Parts: sequence; C-alpha cells; structure tokens
Amino acid sequence: MRLEPLTAVSPIDGRYRATSQALAEYFSEYALMRMRVTVECEYLAALSETKGVGMRPLTSSEKAMLRALPHIDIDDAQIIQKIEREGYDGIPATNHDVKAVEYFIKLKLRGSSLTDVLEWVHFALTSEDVNSTAHALALRGALEEVMLPALEKMKSEIVSLARAHADTAMLARTHGQSATPTTFGKEMNVFARRLEKQVEALKNRSVFMKWGGPSGNYNAQMVALPKIDWLDFARSFAESLNADGAGKAHVVRLELNEVTTQIEPHDTFAEMFDNLRRINTILLDLSQDMWRYISDGWVTQKPKEGEVGSSAMPHKVNPIDFENAEGNFGVANALFEHLSRKLPISRLQRDLSDSTVARTFGTAFAHSLIGYRALGRGFGKVSVNQAALRDALLAHPEVLAEAIQTVLRVADVEMPYEKLKALTRGKQVTMEDLAAFVDGLDISPEMKVRLRALRPENYTGLAGVLARK
Repeated sequence: MRLEPLTAVSPIDGRYRATSQALAEYFSEYALMRMRVTVECEYLAALSETKGVGMRPLTSSEKAMLRALPHIDIDDAQIIQKIEREGYDGIPATNHDVKAVEYFIKLKLRGSSLTDVLEWVHFALTSEDVNSTAHALALRGALEEVMLPALEKMKSEIVSLARAHADTAMLARTHGQSATPTTFGKEMNVFARRLEKQVEALKNRSVFMKWGGPSGNYNAQMVALPKIDWLDFARSFAESLNADGAGKAHVVRLELNEVTTQIEPHDTFAEMFDNLRRINTILLDLSQDMWRYISDGWVTQKPKEGEVGSSAMPHKVNPIDFENAEGNFGVANALFEHLSRKLPISRLQRDLSDSTVARTFGTAFAHSLIGYRALGRGFGKVSVNQAALRDALLAHPEVLAEAIQTVLRVADVEMPYEKLKALTRGKQVTMEDLAAFVDGLDISPEMKVRLRALRPENYTGLAGVLARK
C-alpha cells in the first residue's frame, strides 16, 4: 500500500500531518541522518583547526564544501539507507546506521580536494558521540523553531482572555460547590503564569552531549595523539555548536558531559521531557476547565458554517478542540513519562535499548504540538457569557457568608463562623435572609450598612489586580 496521510498507521503522519509536519525537520529518519552528517562534518572541520592533530588545515572553499554537505536531500538519505541495508557503489551493507553516514560522507568527498583527509572522518569516535550530539541538535531545533513559538502563541491567547475579563466576576467552585467569587480573567491568568514559569525553565536549560569514544575515556585519542588536550577540544567543540551560521547564540545550549560511559546518560533529555510534561499537564488542566465552563454555559462557542456537531442531534456545538487537546496531551505525557523513566538507564557501560526509544521523540513532541494547536483553535471560537456568569453568582448569595463572618471577627462578635454556618450550610438562602441576619446583629449601624452593601458580584477581592499581573 502506498504511504500517504490516508494510509499512515500513526495519526501524526496521517490525520494530523498538516500540524505535525514542521517536526519532520527534526525527528524524521531523514532529519536524524542530516544531523549526523552535520556533526561529522563540524568535527572534521574542528580537527583541521586543532594544532598538533596532524590533519592539514582546510581551505575556505573546503570548509564551505563541508558546511554544505549536511544539506542532504531525500535522494542522499536513500543512499545512506542503501549503504546500511543493502550496500551501495561498492560499499557492502553495514547494518549500522552511523557507519553508513560515515561511508556516505567519504563517498561524497571522494574525488574532491578532501580525498587525502577521508580517514579523519569519524576519527576515534563511537556512534553515541555522534548520536547524542545529533539528538541534542534535533531537540534544540524543535524547541526553538516549533514548540516555543507555539507555546508563546498559546500563552498570548490565555493572557488576552485574562486581561479582557480581569474584572468579570465569576462564581468559584471548590470541591464542585459554590465558593468565594473570583473573576474569569484571574482564573485564566493562573494558567498563564504557570505556563510562563515552565516555558522559561524550558528555555534556560542546557542539553548534554558526550564525546570521548567507546567508554567515554578518550582512550584511542590518547594513544594516537597524547599531546592534545582532548577534554578541552571536546568542550570547545560543544561550544562551537551554540552559535548559528550568523553567529547568533541559541536559546537552548549544548553542553559537554565530561564524565560518561559509552552512552550520554540522557538526564538532561529526561529533564526536558519532564518540563514538557508539566507544560502539557497545565494545559490539560486548562482544557478540562474550559470544557466545564462551556458545559455550564459560562463560555459559548461560535458555530462554524457547515460544521456538524452530531450525526443525530442538529443543535450541538461540541467543545471538540478542548477535547482533542486533552486527548493529545495525555498521549504525549504517557510517552514523555516513559522516555524520562527509560532513557537514564543503560546496562553497565552501554546497551542499545535507548536507540529505538529515541526515535519516538518526535511522536511525543507531535502529540504535544497537536494539542497546542487544538487549544488555540478552541480559544479562537469562544466568548465569555457574562450574563450567565452574573446569573450564577446571584443564585448563590451564600458565598457572602465568608465575608460576613470575617468582618464580624474584627468587630469582636462572639462565634460569628458558627452563626453563619447555622444560617447557610446546606440551605438555600437569599439576599433578604442575609440582610435580616445582619439587621439582627449587635453591631454598629455603619458596619450594618457596610455588610448590607456586599453582593456576590462585588465580592472579588484583588482578583482584578491578580488577573493583570
């Protein structure tokens, strides 16, 4: 069966391809090949610039040739795949993906002015040196170019709603019951602030890569070239990957993990995935709250022309975007949880179980991105039903019991909490009931006026201020 979105097994390459395809630049097999070629070529250039290595300096045109080589196309990627699986142009099948990349680079440089330095390609490296760096580059690229912009847009949507309804009074619910009033904007700003903190943490982190060969000890390097400070070389090489082609520093930095086994332990990968999982959990929480506000009629959705809400019930306008977001965040978080738990564990100095798991990075990122986009669509369709919010507040005057008993504490009235409890708990009370209660208190006339002026819609404290923070 021909592969296309309608025949894809995974929905991220099928139904949601239009949303997830931006991540193919970082997490597809083609992208991994491209990242590996990038690492190998940057390393070859770095070796040529290191005194004492013995590799001749490269000319500016030769460096340009190396920098151009990672811009492989699909035909090049298919050649790498052939080298690995069946052999190509006299190269036997490697059954090893990184070795196939090495042979591809040598094949591409064969016959050029760099023919004499071909054996410096992949010099004293092991696959994990290349892979840990390639995955770090992919994760950074996906974060900076796709995920962070999507999250910033999401935060902007939430903040706009928070500001627009900073003073829109709303009944709060704790344990599902009527509770002290708040404002719709303040409740939205809770999510905006939570999201902001986690996004900042995502930006201000380093991703570790490893170097140093099969056991991480630079064994072969020290035998071949003992006078080179290989740790200093590796640090400088890692740092060189933190500037883009224009010399601009990346937000997410690559950093050398100096002490490793054959494998980079992936702790920073796990930290990143846990960070993304927290972000998704915050947005899943928001999705469920919006679903409930829509269900209660406090938030309404604009119907879309031609859209069907039910195959049987013509009236329905379902909160499908918030439901879609919730479902995708759940799938993404299940994967992120597994990645965070699995990747930092490797038997002794190395086992290969991380290799296949790492190929699911894109799946977790894609389900997250699908959720962000769905949530954005949902916010684009909703408006706050201020009349419904007001009606809900007016239907629950008992929420003023807290205010009254607190004021009476200041007035030194005996057992005010218990008095209000007897009046309101488990009972349907009215504003008239509360007014009669206040009138019967032995307090000053001024305090009675103050208490009778209280209404659910104006009992919002600093919610408006907090909504604007």
